[in-house]
Parts: sequence; C-alpha cells; structure tokens
Amino acid sequence: MSLCPGFSFKERSIRRIELNRHCWLNNVKFMLEPLDKAILTAIYVSSLEPEMLPLEYLKVRTPISEDQFNVKTKEMIKNGFVEKSEPLKLTFLGRGLLKIVLIGGVFDIVHPGHIHTLKDAKKQGDVLVVVVARSSTALKINKQRKIYHAESLRRELVSSIRYVDYAIIGREGTLYDTVEFVKPDIIALGYDQKHTEKEIAVNCAKRGINTQIIRLNTPIPGSKSTQIKEELGHSIYDI
Repeated sequence: MSLCPGFSFKERSIRRIELNRHCWLNNVKFMLEPLDKAILTAIYVSSLEPEMLPLEYLKVRTPISEDQFNVKTKEMIKNGFVEKSEPLKLTFLGRGLLKIVLIGGVFDIVHPGHIHTLKDAKKQGDVLVVVVARSSTALKINKQRKIYHAESLRRELVSSIRYVDYAIIGREGTLYDTVEFVKPDIIALGYDQKHTEKEIAVNCAKRGINTQIIRLNTPIPGSKSTQIKEELGHSIYDI
C-alpha cells in the first residue's frame, strides 16, 4: 500500500526525500556535542549582526579557545554544515540543525511573567531570538502607552536574561519584516499578546515564510506590565 495515497509519483518522491532529510538531520542533532551546537548558534547570530564575530559571541558564554574554535569549524566545513567563507556562514544543512524560536515584546518593565514566558519559549527549540519592539512600533499599537526606557536599554536588559540567545530591536516596518530577517522555525506568542496565531500564519504565508506559530502559557498569568504600572505608577522607577 502506498504511504501517500492520492499523490503522484513525483510528489511521493519529494515527500520521501523530505522525510529522509528530516530523519538524517534528527540523527545528526542527536550526535552533536553541546559545543558544536554552540558554534552553530554563534555563526547564526553573526549572520544577524555581522559586527558580532562568532568567537566573540562564544567567549562570553563558553570557555572555548581560539584553537578549539578553529578545529571545530574546520570539522563543520568538512561535514558540510558551515561554508568555507569569510565571514563564516551556515550551509542549508547547518541551518537545518538548529531550531530557531522567535518571540517579541516591548519589555519596558521585565517581571516574573516575562521570565517564565522566555523560559518556556527557549524550551521549544535550540536558539531563542527575542525581538524588542521599537518605541515607535509600540506607540502605533497603543498611542496612550507610556514607554520609560529607550529601545537600546530594553534590548540590553533582555540580552542579560540567560534563556535569551540573542535580542534584536525590531526592524522598521511591520513584524513580518523582522520575521523575514530572522527566518525562525517557530514564532512563539505570549499568553496575552493581541496577535492571533491565524493572523500571523496568514501574513507569513503571503510572504512565503514557512514557520510554526504557537501560543505559550505563563505560570504567572497575573504578572503583567500594565497591572504593575496601574498599581505602582511612576513610583516603580524610584525603587
């Protein structure tokens, strides 16, 4: 019996190739050492911010030496995971070994709800990229919103959270311009974010972006920035 009834021979062949590739990548992922995955992550992050060299990114997070880095990257080039180029880039196979999760927010006041949401988002993949909304973007959504911290400070704050692999400031334009830039495998939504899964899926599809949309549940649903501001007002900034 055919595994893909109703499909043409060509379609079945394509599905078989995709299934074999999926199984191969999963087997390789299983064999990857933590340092290997850290290096792949560093090269991916460098593609988002070219000024951030992979080795510089790694040294903040691991006790890796330059010699170790060079040996490992040579192995990855040989295995077809990294391009032999300057700067280093992931090949299609190398990128396929990482599951990138994207989540966004304003993060003007970071509270326990944020921490639990980011922790949950990190569990969904290998690399967590957090998009910090531009002040102009946040005000377009809510003109009455008071934003106390500049986007660069909010990005610095989010970057210091250990579950976050990389934080970026959202690109000018729409959310989907940032999604096209990051190319995530998963877009995670906080439990109270206004965007709907269907809305994001439809807009991503229009741009040819293939990604999974999930909704996260925070263990502390009552911990919200708006509630904190309402109860404490400006005094929160005097603490």
